[in-house]
Formats: sequence, C-alpha cells, structure tokens
Amino acid sequence: MASSLSNLYSSTSLKPKISHLPTITKNPISGPKSLSFKPISSVARDTPADLSTSSSSSTNNLPSLQKKKADGSLEKDPRALWARYVEWLYQHKDLGLYLDVSRIGFSDEFVKEMEPRFEKAFKHMEGIEKGAIANPDEGRMVGHYWLRNSSLAPTTFLKNQIDVTLDRVWQFANDVISGKIKAPTGERFTHILSVGIGGSALGPQFVAEALAPDNPPLKIRFIDNTDPAGIDHQIAQLGPELATTLVMVISKSGGTPETRNGLLEVQKAFRDAGLVFAKQGVAITQENSLLDNTARIEGWIDRFPMFDWVGGRTSEMSAVGLLPAALQGIDIKEMLAGAALMDEATKIPVLRSNPAALLAMSWYWASDGVGSKDMVVLPYKDSLLLFSRYLQQLVMESLGKEFDLDGNKVNQGLTVYGNKGSTDQHAYIQQLRDGVHNFFATFIEVLRDRPPGHDWELEPGVTCGDYLFGMLQGTRSALYANNRESISVTVQEVTPRSVGAMVALYERAVGLYASLVNINAYHQPGVEAGKKAAAEVLALQKRVLAVLNEASCKDPVEPLTIEEVADHCHCPDDIEMIYKIIAHMAANDRVILAEGDCGSPRSIKAFLGECNVDELYA
Repeated sequence: MASSLSNLYSSTSLKPKISHLPTITKNPISGPKSLSFKPISSVARDTPADLSTSSSSSTNNLPSLQKKKADGSLEKDPRALWARYVEWLYQHKDLGLYLDVSRIGFSDEFVKEMEPRFEKAFKHMEGIEKGAIANPDEGRMVGHYWLRNSSLAPTTFLKNQIDVTLDRVWQFANDVISGKIKAPTGERFTHILSVGIGGSALGPQFVAEALAPDNPPLKIRFIDNTDPAGIDHQIAQLGPELATTLVMVISKSGGTPETRNGLLEVQKAFRDAGLVFAKQGVAITQENSLLDNTARIEGWIDRFPMFDWVGGRTSEMSAVGLLPAALQGIDIKEMLAGAALMDEATKIPVLRSNPAALLAMSWYWASDGVGSKDMVVLPYKDSLLLFSRYLQQLVMESLGKEFDLDGNKVNQGLTVYGNKGSTDQHAYIQQLRDGVHNFFATFIEVLRDRPPGHDWELEPGVTCGDYLFGMLQGTRSALYANNRESISVTVQEVTPRSVGAMVALYERAVGLYASLVNINAYHQPGVEAGKKAAAEVLALQKRVLAVLNEASCKDPVEPLTIEEVADHCHCPDDIEMIYKIIAHMAANDRVILAEGDCGSPRSIKAFLGECNVDELYA
C-alpha cells in the first residue's frame, strides 16, 4: 500500500471590471453547447470610484439607480423599513425557515432589471438538473440535486446507483451501531477517524458539530491535513481506543496527497499498536480508483462510491457526508428530506418566491456583481460555528474564477469569512461597524434556544437566550444604521431537516449566481494549479537531497552553499525555494548546517548527516 500510493505524486493589481450577465440558449439540456453564454449589459449599481471601470454608456442605462445610491445611504424611515421587511420576507412553512433580504439596499428598478436575467438562470439550472454538461472543462454532469431526490436523475441507472448507495449507507451504519459489525477485538466500534480534506472533510465536520448528540454511538475525529503534529494529536487522543476505531478514508480520485499521507500515517499507527488496519478500514472513493482497488485487494470492511458527477464541495448528501452522520446517530433521511424540500422551493422560476434567487440577487447587488465586498457569515448558535467555514469553500471555490465561460478574463469571486455570535461582538464587529466598508453580513438566527422545558430566567423576564437574541438584533441594527447591508437566515431550531435545507439553499444560490456572472461553478483550476506546484516543490526537494547526498559521500565531506546546491541541481532560478527546502529539512534534523544559520541564507553550508551510497547509483 505504502509503495503504490507514495509513487503517485512524485514529479519534477488589476481592478476587476463589472462582469457581464449571461444569456442562455433555448435548449439547455442538449449538451455542452446548451450551457454557453453571451454577454449582455450589466445591471450592477455604480461601484466606488476606485473599483468602477464600466463605460459611461453602460452606467447611463440606469440613472435612477445611480441617483438613489449615489451617497451609499439606505432607507432609514422605520415605517418604510417595516413595509420593506414585510414585502421581502420569505418563509418556508414546512421547513420553519425565513429569509430576510430587506436590509440589502436594492431598488425596485434593480429587481425589475434582474427578473429576465433570472429567468435565463432558472433555465440554466433546469438544464443542469436534467443532465446537461454543466462542467465543460471536464465534460461532466453536475448531479448533487439528484442525491436527495433520485427520481430527478436523468437515467434509471443513475437513480439505482443513488438508491442502492443510500440503502447500503443506512444498513452499514445500523449494523455498526447495533454491534452486528464489530471491531477485531469483538467489542463494538466506539470511534470514527475520518481521513479526508476539503469537501471530504468540511461538510462532515460542519454536520457533526451541528447535529451530533451529546453522547453519540460513535464519536468522530478528523484528520484533514498533512500536518504531522496534527495527525499525531488525533491518533494520541484515541489512545487504546484505536482498537475500536472505524477509519473512513475519503478521496474522490483516490490519490489526494493529503489524504494519502493521512492514510499512511494511520496505517503506521495501527502497525505500531499491533493492529490490522484492513479490519477497521472503510473507503469512500470513485469506483476503480487507486484507493478503491487497494481497499478491495486488502479486504477492508467496506467500500462506498463517490460519483463522477458530484463535486467534493457539494458531496455532503452523498456517502461522504451521510455515512459519518449516520454512524453518529444523526437522522440522515431527515437531512435529505430537508434538502429535497429546499430544492423544490429553489426551483420555482419566480425571483421573489425563490429563496436561492433572493440570495443570489442580494449577493450581486451588495458586491456589485464583481465581488467588491466580502460576505461575513455570523451564525448566532454555537452548533453552527463551522457553517461559515463550510460556506467559505462552497462559495469561494465555486465562484472564484479567473475566466468566464466565454474565455474572458474576469477574476470573479466572493470572499467569505466568519466566526459566531456573540463572540464576534468582542472580535471584529468593531471594524464592521466603524471601519472599512468592504463587506455585507449574513446573520444566521436560530429561534429555539433550548429543548422545551429546559429554559429558565437569569433575571425577571430574561433568559440566557434572550441575551443572544438581543446581541444579534442589536448588531444587525447597529450595522444598518451605519449603512452596512445584511441578510438574515432564520430557522426554528437546528435539526437534520433544517441543516439539510440550509446546505441545499446555498448550493442553489451559488449555482444561480454563477449563471448571472457567466462562470463555471463546478471546476477548480486554481486548486489543481496549487497541487501541481506542490508536486514540483517535492520533485525539487528530491534533487536537492541527491546533491547533498553526493556532497556527504565525499571524503572529506564537502558542505555546499545554497548557490552551489542550486548550481548542482541546474536550477539557478529556484534558489529561494532551495533555501526554503534546506531550512525546513534542517529544522527537522534531516540536513546538517556545517556553517551559518537560516537567518543569513548566504552564510549556509549544508550536507546530509550520513552518506547513502545506494542513492549515488540509483
């Protein structure tokens, strides 16, 4: 396993223009061409002087908007605000979810301009659901909507894949929890160790934090990085319970470097503890991937599929998210039901009646359609702490694109960050209220504070939850008073159904926004570029080691300067990276500095501690 996986990854300020909105051809499901776009006039309001590069002809089309928004002020009359709140409040009665966009300052004229553009975006999303090629770079369908309603899948084969996988996840979780599937010791499994990164970790982490009961049938820990100290910490926290830990390894390709490294580290920990990893391992990966084949050959407990048409950041409703959730005792069928209900609501082709469209429109208005302002996500509930991190990947990896679908350089995106309320009252709310006006806020409100019958008053008429409510509403009002726009999403309580609905709401909002700005929301070329660059660094490190080994095998040893190492590697342009490689290896006792120190790079002379003769002739 180690050898087969370790070979996998060896290898050698312009301001943005306002993006044009897309048009879509009449037949959105006939193939890749059906999702092509042509630019039309932008309806974004005037950007600040240092951001705007739009022509006078395009901005002159919207004089009423410019006049109304010229000073950046928002409606302040209380009666007018109340009327606006009532007019724009969205409610989903079955989900107990509310969306308030009244504190985003869009005008009626802007909404009217956006409605025909949303009609085209709705057709675009309809085409995606019916199986159109939504990711033209990779020729792939995008089908995460089918996961919560398999009847939407465009073929019977895909529907059966979804249904069978869900049944298998449900049955496997029940068998583990009941003790039918046991650890090799004969005891029940007590813990889950989930090894995965990005979309294979953020969704499961968010759901675990939000929904896991106080005493779950299996407690979960995550290895979501290639940080040795972090991996050691997670394994050390398990201690002797490693023997009753179910290890889930999640990687769509089956060869993601961080996940591969985590797997190899965990396997070593099992060997050191005298345990057989295969008897406690579960793989979640694409069929016939390297990981899938390894798990099959080594006889892991089970293997679950990841589908080609589901991206990592939209995989929470697949086995990636459902299996760890079910093993923690979370009702995954309710989570799927909540997502399915929200999917139905966000398919309604009417802007004012579609919560995802209201979000996308608000994002477009607040960020000028070019990401000119950040989105600060403020959940006022501890269990939703990780929602901002989850949205950070979903939104930024989907919308942060250099080129649009027509090949124009647009540098699109929407920056997302956040923590939780009311912690943020004592952190960065000060700047949000009084500092740089480069954001809009999203408040996440949960109405129920505690289970029925468990609340009590700290003082007459006031509970602990009332203080949290007051902090949220007070912050919203204080920001708005200083012309800071905000969105509010409210749910009755944090349940599998409401969490599933929130995930589905933002997935659809991202898709609609991507249609408005004419980008591919379903690929990630920047991530791939980062992976390629990392592989090149590791390839260079191997060359550096070979050069230092050759110097160490001479008699006497001939320590080399950074410049000499770069020359021997035939990589003079990579001298800074070579210095960083040597400094990192010296800090980990893998390179010896015969002279100098890392604070003075030109003073360094380095060699290896011992000569590896075999490497000289490799």
